[in-house]
Amino acid sequence: MGFLRNRIVGITLAGAVALGSAGTGSAAMETAKKKEEPKVKNVIMMVMDGTSSSATTLARWYKGEPLAMDQIVSGGVRTYSAESAITDSAPAATAMATGRKSNSSYIGVLPSKVNTPGVEKVREKDHYRPVANVLEGAKQKGKATGIIATSEIQHATPAGYSGHHKDRNNFEVLGEQQVYQNMDVVLGGGKESLQPGTKDKSRKDGEDLVKVLKDKKYDFVETKDQLLKSKSKKIWGAFSQRDLAYDMDRRATHPEQPTIAEMTKKSIQTLSKDKDGFFLFVEGSKPDWAAHQNDPIGMISDVLAFDNAVKEALDFAKKDKHTMVIAVSDHGNSGISIGNSNTTKGYDTTPVSAYVDPLKKAKMTVEGATGKLKDDLSNIEEAAKLYGLDDLTPAEKEQLKSVKNKKEAASLFTKLLSNRANIGFTTGGHTGEDVFLYSYGPEKPQGLVENTDIAKTMAKAMGFNLDKLTNELFIEAKQAFKKAGASVTIDQKDPANPVLVAARKKAKAEMPVNKNIIRINGKEYELDSVIVESNGSFYVPKEAVQLFKKYAR
Repeated sequence: MGFLRNRIVGITLAGAVALGSAGTGSAAMETAKKKEEPKVKNVIMMVMDGTSSSATTLARWYKGEPLAMDQIVSGGVRTYSAESAITDSAPAATAMATGRKSNSSYIGVLPSKVNTPGVEKVREKDHYRPVANVLEGAKQKGKATGIIATSEIQHATPAGYSGHHKDRNNFEVLGEQQVYQNMDVVLGGGKESLQPGTKDKSRKDGEDLVKVLKDKKYDFVETKDQLLKSKSKKIWGAFSQRDLAYDMDRRATHPEQPTIAEMTKKSIQTLSKDKDGFFLFVEGSKPDWAAHQNDPIGMISDVLAFDNAVKEALDFAKKDKHTMVIAVSDHGNSGISIGNSNTTKGYDTTPVSAYVDPLKKAKMTVEGATGKLKDDLSNIEEAAKLYGLDDLTPAEKEQLKSVKNKKEAASLFTKLLSNRANIGFTTGGHTGEDVFLYSYGPEKPQGLVENTDIAKTMAKAMGFNLDKLTNELFIEAKQAFKKAGASVTIDQKDPANPVLVAARKKAKAEMPVNKNIIRINGKEYELDSVIVESNGSFYVPKEAVQLFKKYAR
C-alpha cells in the first residue's frame, strides 16, 4: 500500500507541474530548455603527462583516499599518432589541441607521414602545414587565455596549445611564438629559453624576450609570493631556468616555487575576470619524467599534485555552472605494474601494505635524493635513505659501492625501491594503451573517444570550427600576396630572425617570423596570429593580406 500511495502522490504532483507549466506558456519552455542546455563560457583543459592508469591507481593507494579525478571519470581516450601505436607528447598535444593526428616531434602542424590504420591521409602540399588550436580559437572569441606547466613552458605539451613547428625541441621558435601569442597568463619554467646566453637552451637569436614581455606590460614574476600578490590581468611566471621541482622535493629544494594547484587557482582568479570567459590549459609535466626514470615516487608525487590542481578547477566549475573541465593523460609511460616477478606466486594474498609501505619511507623523489649526492658519492647510503632505502642488506650495499656516477645511482635506487615495493616496469619509454578520460560540466566529452575528439569538443563548445579557423589564421603567404598583386621575398640578413617581405610598387610590408606583427610602409600593426615558417613555406593570417590591401598604396 505504501508503494501505491507514493505512486499516486507522484502522479498527482506531476500533473500539477504540467498544469502550472501550461499556464506560463512558451516562456517556461524556454527557461526549461536553457536549463537543459547550459552554455559553456569557460574551458579548463588539464593533462597529466605520461601517466598510465596503474600510476594513478598506485597514487590513490599511496594517498589512502579517493582522488578528485575519481568523481569525474567519464570514459577513455585512444592515444595513437599518425605513424605509431605509441605516441610522442608532441603529436598527442597536437591532436588534443588542433583535432588532427600528427607525427613524432611535430607541434601544431600536419603530418608528413601517415601509416596508422584509420588516420586520414594528408595531401603532400599540406605536409607540415600549421593548423589552428583551441587556444587560438578562444582568443578569436574574445576569451582570456592561459597556459601552465611544471616543465619548461616551451615543452611539447604546452607548446601544442600555443605554437607551431615541426621540431618540439626548437624552444627558440616555440618560445618566441608563445610570447607573441598575447596570452593573458603563462606560468611554468623555461626562463633560460627566454633570454640570450651561453647555456644549452639560451636563445641564440639575441632577442631578450623577458624585456619584450615587460614592454608588453606583463607582470613578470619569478616566485610564488610574487605570483600570489600580483593584481595584474597579464601575468608571466618563470619560476625556474628549466623545469620546476617535483612536488615532494619542492619544500626542501625550491620552496619559492608555486605548486601546480596554486598556479591553477591564481590563473582561474585572473582569467575569470574576462566577461567573455576564458580558456586555460594546465599540464602536470613531470609524472612523465619520473616514468621515464622508472621512479614510482616521482610519479606518485606529481600525480597527487596534479589531482590537487584538478580539485581547484572543479571547485570553480561547480560554483560557476558554465565551465567545462577536462583532465586526461596524453599517453602511458614505463609499463608500470602493481605486482612484479616477486608476486608471480601469492599475488592474490599480497596485501596493499606490501606495495605502499616501502614507498612511504621515501622522503624525496630520485631526482631530489640524487641531487643530495656529493661528487665523490661518499654519502650514497644517506642519499639512498632519503629515497626510502633504509636497512640496506649486504647485497644492496655492495651494489651501491659499484656505482660510478649520479646517473647510475638514480638507476640503482629506482630498481632497489621498486623491487622492495613489488612494482614492475617494462620500458623506459612511452606505452600505447588507452587512458582514462575525466570530464565535468556542460557539453563535456564522454565515452571512449579519440584524442582528436577532445579538441573538436572544446571548439564546438566555444563556438568555432577548427578547420575554418585554420583557413583564417594560416594561409600560404606567396599565393595569398600574389593574388593581392604583390611579390614575396625572405629577408635573411639576420638568419636567426628572418622577415617575410611583400612588395607592390612602392608599398612594402614586413612580417617578422614567429611574431604577430606586420609593418606596412614603416607603420606597425598587430595581427591576430603569429607568422609561421614550416618546412620552407611561410603562413600568415588572412588579416595580414587584408591590411596590406588596405594600406599598401
